[in-house]
Amino acid sequence: MNGAVLLLLGIIVLVMGYLFYGRWLAKQWGIDPSKRTPAHEMEDGIDYVPSKAPVLLGHHFSSIAGAGPITGPIQAAVFGWIPVALWVIIGGIFFGAAHDFGSLFTSIRNKGQSIGEVISRTMGPKSKRLFIVFAFFTLVLVIAAFTSIVAGTFDGIGGTETENETNGIAATASISFILFAVILGVIMNRLRTSTLVSSLVAMVFLVVSIVIGNLCPILISENVWIAILAIYIIAASVAPVWILLQPRDFMCSFLLYGLLFVSLIGIFVVMPEMNLPGFTSFETSVGYLFPALFITVACGAISGFHSLVSSGTTSKQIDNEANALPIAYGGMLIECVLALIALVCVGVLFTGSMPSGTPTEVFARGATQIITSLGLEAHSTVVYSLIILVISSFALTSLDTATRLGRFLFQEFFDEGSSSVRVMLTNPLVATLITVGLGVGLALIGYQNIWGLFGAANQLLAVIAILAVSAWLGHAGLNYRMLVVPMIFMLIVTLTSLAILIYNKFMLLTGGFEPFALIQMLIAMVLFVLAIILMKDGSKVLLRVSEK
Repeated sequence: MNGAVLLLLGIIVLVMGYLFYGRWLAKQWGIDPSKRTPAHEMEDGIDYVPSKAPVLLGHHFSSIAGAGPITGPIQAAVFGWIPVALWVIIGGIFFGAAHDFGSLFTSIRNKGQSIGEVISRTMGPKSKRLFIVFAFFTLVLVIAAFTSIVAGTFDGIGGTETENETNGIAATASISFILFAVILGVIMNRLRTSTLVSSLVAMVFLVVSIVIGNLCPILISENVWIAILAIYIIAASVAPVWILLQPRDFMCSFLLYGLLFVSLIGIFVVMPEMNLPGFTSFETSVGYLFPALFITVACGAISGFHSLVSSGTTSKQIDNEANALPIAYGGMLIECVLALIALVCVGVLFTGSMPSGTPTEVFARGATQIITSLGLEAHSTVVYSLIILVISSFALTSLDTATRLGRFLFQEFFDEGSSSVRVMLTNPLVATLITVGLGVGLALIGYQNIWGLFGAANQLLAVIAILAVSAWLGHAGLNYRMLVVPMIFMLIVTLTSLAILIYNKFMLLTGGFEPFALIQMLIAMVLFVLAIILMKDGSKVLLRVSEK
């Protein structure tokens, strides 16, 4: 299969999905540009801050993307390019983008509050608390994983001389991004510069940061970086969103747009052949096609983490309801394009067996091979370093957003009552310290020991988010029926995945005591039961609504 043909067909279908299905959803749900959004009604200069659409798209897209749309499709490519491409396109249009759009719209109509608060209103406080526990566990895993991943890409001690220098360049550039982001935040929000001027300043800061990174690579160990990252995400979680999170994500979005643009040009000019078979087998190293494909692709098609971003930070910054469609629905489809590019990259490197290395390394090698074919062969090292920098920027963006979301959820869990303990636990700094402590602590002791649960937990989170959105839409007298099939399908997928995991860990334990296998099995059982309880409560609500 030619990579350019696959990508072109995918983009055409995704654009059609936006123009027809996305706009249809907006009409069904009654998007109203005349309504005041929570960012205006509750503006506080910290979390609720009205933001221009391009700026907010930069934050939203950078936050939801992370490394997910790269790692998921590359890992799932063991099934062949056909099932992965079909799920990315179909899942993106009818599952993921609808899930993200619905989560954002519902939160906007509920004062920018999270999915947990929406669940409290429609399904009761017990369901809200169960959801928060579920979502908080998922975010702690995200914080642990991305802290470790980012620190690993910044590690300037543990690899070869070339690897250390590449990582050191990425580290220095990323630190420069953070410092320049503060300046950009002041320029954008205090000087009220236009989007064009802000974009030009952001791009200048990016170029300067990359130059500084190449001139002064920071070479320190991974563990030191974990400590530095912990301090950074604590600050990012409690600082006003306009001073750091928003401008940094806006800057980093240009890196992502640049990578997308150059990769698209490279693929369409070079027209690389994909050596990857269309289909390999129903059973592979990642499991059976069902449910493994739908769990593994994750962010490339649908991800529960996106609902937390949509209802956690994005809904508090949206300037106009009309922006919800391009930011949430459109942002997810852009992520689908990135997933297809990742699939082309692994297909180009395939030589009878899957290419070696981590998914991010595979993507970087494949993208470098394609881009340097444009006459840049002599600069392959520079191109590879820049791609690694972009990937690490994605991961760092998802990390600081996940920390802020974890802080929100922790505060929500203890938001009732007036005791001194409750007041202390809902303090933003205290909530952040506990969230970061759990995430970073798990990163240090080895998050990989329970990371196998993340895929199913993340997709189950998507199911519960769709359930909450459906229940609220039904209560509001709006059409929710288009969400029923995605909800049921993903519920079957995730419960099947958890059941398989529980069975496999149980069989492993029959051969001898394995502490982490026992922990994974017990957590999987808890998640399974929580999901059943929440779906039971939500189904009652939907049945009552449908009978009206």
